[in-house]
Amino acid sequence: MTPLAAALARRIAAGGPIGIDTYMAECLMHPDHGYYATRDPFGRGGDFITAPEISQMFGEMLGLCLAQVWLDQGQPAPFVLAECGPGRGTLMADVLRAIRAVPGMAEAAEVHLVETSATLRERQRATLAPRAVTWHESVATLPRAPLFLLANEFFDALPIRQFIRQGPAWAERQVGLKEGRLSFGLAPPAPLEALQHRHGDTRDGDVVETCPTAAPIMTEIAARIAAQGGVALIVDYGHWRSLGDTFQAVKDHQPCDPLAAPGEADLTAHVDFEPLAQAARAAGAQASAMTAQGVLLERLGITARAEALARRLDGTALQAHIAAHRRLTHPEEMGQVFQSLAVYPATAPLPPGFDAD
Repeated sequence: MTPLAAALARRIAAGGPIGIDTYMAECLMHPDHGYYATRDPFGRGGDFITAPEISQMFGEMLGLCLAQVWLDQGQPAPFVLAECGPGRGTLMADVLRAIRAVPGMAEAAEVHLVETSATLRERQRATLAPRAVTWHESVATLPRAPLFLLANEFFDALPIRQFIRQGPAWAERQVGLKEGRLSFGLAPPAPLEALQHRHGDTRDGDVVETCPTAAPIMTEIAARIAAQGGVALIVDYGHWRSLGDTFQAVKDHQPCDPLAAPGEADLTAHVDFEPLAQAARAAGAQASAMTAQGVLLERLGITARAEALARRLDGTALQAHIAAHRRLTHPEEMGQVFQSLAVYPATAPLPPGFDAD
């Protein structure tokens, strides 16, 4: 039993079962035993590899998208270039390199990172040096200025709740104790106003997930963009509307039991893009249609970039480069399971690569 598992077992024994959202929050961000608070989980030596770690082309394409939006919106200066959940800082480094090709843009950018892990902040500082960076605990403290924001695999790590349909009611999935060990169980079923609209597209036994913190974060981002201009590019694995159990754990690049090693495995769930788009529109911004990552990257020119880079490579380096391009774009790899959304001012042009809603 991990130290965090023991602490959670004592808490549950004293106060009763906890929701999946509480369990996720403790596992990921507990100050002493939390997964992100205590390690750098990214890359081949960690537990998973994100798109920026696969190839520089991912960040370059998103950087070029931001550059076109910046030009379309009149080249605001200064502007806030922000990222939520920036990992090692790799994506931001690639974006900054890409926008240097646009006169004046890199100089106008003020870099702000939303990161709660002290361990990862130090890694980001090293990656982005000597660039000046300001860190934030949440999007709420970002400066009031045109906001150009990236969120790649950020929303999937926000704590979720799970509900199982039982006739007209819903039973929340919880973490309790069975023979002294952490175990899943169900709270008594009850009507739930927030899921009333899901009675028409679910059946008994179906699982619906909600993310209580996702919409408020999107509301904050979208309200700033609606008022000051800019864009938010959201990329994550997910779908339009939740249906089914997507709560999962990864350790050493392999799936594992989410209850097996609290604090030592990454916990995530698929992102629902529909409530993000709804929150953005309610805050006065516009939201694009959900667009598959592979489609977005192809529209932004990743194949031409891949061909240009390939001319400098041979042997195993070339094979790795070809594999990286496929992994980012092919429907059977990340190209389809990862989706994207652009949030932008209602009066501004649609960001390149996206479809209008």
